Amino acid sequence: MIKTLTSLLLISYVAVGQNNVEQTSNTTNWKSLDHHSYSIKYPSHWELNESGEMGTSLIILSPLESEKDTFRENVNLLIQDLTGLDIDLDQYTKISEDQMKSMFTNYTLIENKRINKNNDEFHKVIYVVDNGFYLLQFEQYFRVSDDKAYVLTFTSEKEKFETYRVTGEKILNSFLLKK
Repeated sequence: MIKTLTSLLLISYVAVGQNNVEQTSNTTNWKSLDHHSYSIKYPSHWELNESGEMGTSLIILSPLESEKDTFRENVNLLIQDLTGLDIDLDQYTKISEDQMKSMFTNYTLIENKRINKNNDEFHKVIYVVDNGFYLLQFEQYFRVSDDKAYVLTFTSEKEKFETYRVTGEKILNSFLLKK
């Protein structure tokens, strides 16, 4: 079975870090990561982690808002090898949706749609999960290209989702696959 939900392990990712979150819709002070198969941009005050932690290719973490803040909103990328499985974006999306429904008892789907933008096709889902520690909201983009699935996920505490949404979506939308 394809483990599309590995990135959901980040729902319990708790870290200590910087204070005073600065939300920005301005991408002037953003950094770029240029990988051989993709590129992505992120705010310069967010932390990039490419250690492979939790099976991810990268995790981009927001600063903590205060000393009482225990969850760092984040964007992570999971790349899965689909070689020999003959799985397209429709099949991958269906498998992922089925796994989310069966994995979480407190799963609420908010948005589920296919997007074609600038010759880039991906599937977008937004959902909420209560994992017992946090009530989290996820925005995920699924892409399938060259026998690989790219799962890009923005994760936020539900109550802070709208605060971080502009920045999270700018990071998600900056992602480009190189072909």
